[in-house]
Formats: sequence, C-alpha cells, structure tokens
Amino acid sequence: MALRNAVMAALLEGEASGYDLAKAFDATVANFWMSTPQQLYRELERMEAEGLVTARVVEQERRPNKRLFRLTEAGRKAVHAYTAEPLGKPAVIRDELMVKVQCLDAGDMEAVRTAIAERMEWSTAKLARYERLRQRLLDGRSEEAYFAEAERIGPYLNLLRGMSFERENLQWGDMALRRLDQRTAALRADS
Repeated sequence: MALRNAVMAALLEGEASGYDLAKAFDATVANFWMSTPQQLYRELERMEAEGLVTARVVEQERRPNKRLFRLTEAGRKAVHAYTAEPLGKPAVIRDELMVKVQCLDAGDMEAVRTAIAERMEWSTAKLARYERLRQRLLDGRSEEAYFAEAERIGPYLNLLRGMSFERENLQWGDMALRRLDQRTAALRADS
C-alpha cells in the first residue's frame, strides 16, 4: 500500500493541513500505517501535482500561513479505484521487541522484561487514547446506533481493530512477564 492511499483515507474526514494530517495519523491510522511528517508533506506535494488533492492557503496573523488540503474529484475516484483493487500479501510485522524476545535466552533477560513492560505501558496509553476517540465518535450513542446513523463507519471499524490489537498486546505482555518471572525463579532455584 502506498502512503498516498493512507493520506486519501485521512482526507475523507475533510480538509486538513499537513500538521492536522500528521496528528490525525497518530490518532486514527497509526494503528495500521506509520508516516513521518516529512513523508506526509512530500506525498501531499506529489498528490497535488497529480491533481489528487488541492490546497488553499490560510493566512494567519501570528503564525506562518498554512495550506489546507482536500481531495479533488480525481482523488475520490482514486480512493474508489484503490478500494476495488485486490489485496496484496498480508502485512509483515517488523517489531524490534519480538526480535529481542527471540534472543532472550542468550541475552539480557531483565532488559527484555523491561522492554515488554514498557510496551505494555505504551499499549495502555494508546488504548486509553483510542477509548477517548471511541467515546467522541459514539457521542452518547450505542454502537448499533452509530453503525445505523453515522455517515462513515470505516474509521470506527479501524478504531475497533486498533483497540483489539492493543488489548492483545497487553494480554501477551502479561503472559510473557509471568513466564519470565517463572523462568527467573526456576533459574534461581537451580543455582
């Protein structure tokens, strides 16, 4: 998948600056697509040159002027075409923590334990952010009412996937820490 597809998905929410998109990526699509602000700005420039987005300048008094981007009709057609394409291979997980866990038996078990605990803290914080976003989207409605009434349900479905992913991270981390504690206790008993 190209970054442009994730940018177009984010712009379906409406007009946004590059800064707004970077924040939106962190709050919405970051659970399935990562991008640096520099990559985002470069992609927006390419997309504008290709006619997929248009930009307008908003003058600001005490800040630099900002550019607000929105999808063009060609951009909306590109979104439609993209969603019609067959999927490629499933995503490959590239996670340094998993490599460290794989090396655990020959490495520094306590450092890996700390890394797992830190990942759990990260997942807990991310899950809390996702829950706040979920409550904002629901706006007092039940999920059933949301799915029946909302203009767009894709972002909510992705949010639920991100929440599920973070819950699974916490479940795995809890199990891994228990097993490491058991292993440490067994090694001490053998010494």
